[in-house]
Amino acid sequence: MIAAVASSAHAEDGPVYKLDFAFPLKGAAPSWDYLTLDPGRSRLFLGRRAAGVTVYDIRAGAVVGQVANSAGANAATLVPEFGRGYTTNVDGTTTVFDLVTLKAIDRIKLGDDADAAFYDPATRQLVFTMGDSHQLTFVDAKSAIVTGRLHMAAEELEGVVPDGKGALFVVERDLGRVAEVNASTRTLVREWPLANCELPTGAALDPTSGRLFLGCKGEKPVLTVLDVVSGRIVAQLPIGHGNDGVVYDPGTRRVYTSNGVDGNIVIFDQLGPDSYKLSQAVTTRPMARTMAFDPKTRKIYTMTAEGMVDPAKPVNRRAGAFYPNTYFDDTFVLLEYGPHAAGPTAKPAED
Repeated sequence: MIAAVASSAHAEDGPVYKLDFAFPLKGAAPSWDYLTLDPGRSRLFLGRRAAGVTVYDIRAGAVVGQVANSAGANAATLVPEFGRGYTTNVDGTTTVFDLVTLKAIDRIKLGDDADAAFYDPATRQLVFTMGDSHQLTFVDAKSAIVTGRLHMAAEELEGVVPDGKGALFVVERDLGRVAEVNASTRTLVREWPLANCELPTGAALDPTSGRLFLGCKGEKPVLTVLDVVSGRIVAQLPIGHGNDGVVYDPGTRRVYTSNGVDGNIVIFDQLGPDSYKLSQAVTTRPMARTMAFDPKTRKIYTMTAEGMVDPAKPVNRRAGAFYPNTYFDDTFVLLEYGPHAAGPTAKPAED
């Protein structure tokens, strides 16, 4: 039985998220993907593709550097226990860098393409998703040596979530499935189909209850909750279009989804492993599709830019009928949303 969604959120349920700060980053027409938080140093690593990885200090409210030799980076994956970071570069390389100095240690060729990377603390490996090549590439986080590769049927390999015990849950977007992978042996264990979940992308895990949260970005976007033991879908809840990020906060038992096409962050309370209630839906800005979450302050960070659809250029209609294919110079912005005590109930906005 799929859990129902409560129709509204109430102030007594918890803090309300509001925009605290917008930090512009000037530059040529931007392109971006993921942002990653280093909570120990209060730094955000912004994957800006052609512009490389920009590092923003949350406490100072300023850019403090750039990861050297990181041009083409979609994202940065951080391994504080070894004092290293790894970028994922679209040309199939990774830039290994020092977390403190941001200096490049090496730029290593992994293959013909790379989309993102995820760290598994149980095996101390990074797993790089390389969808065009239909493979996962495993790299030892300390030595930066490739430890193995696993062929995957999917061409669109999205979120990868470790369970902390050596299992990885890999989202196969084009196939509408989730795969379980053994990180130690680098083998495929099993796959689960995701009914009524079109184009699964973002993913997060509650390891205590064994519930996997998947953002499905199709025509009827939903958050799908999967029991990773049985493969049973236990809940599906409406979210905004254009999901690319899902976060689970075990401290508050909340699930956050960032949805770029509709420009919102939809938040759910976890009442039990199979029961969820809408907490709030926060208006952000169009194309703010990925996010980072600070577990200490519970602030949310996302980024976006102003753009347009140029009909003379190819349009990604799979992502949305009017998904921008052109962005404007000097419009890239980092957004910070923080939790605030709920005030008096506001008058409902008129249509």
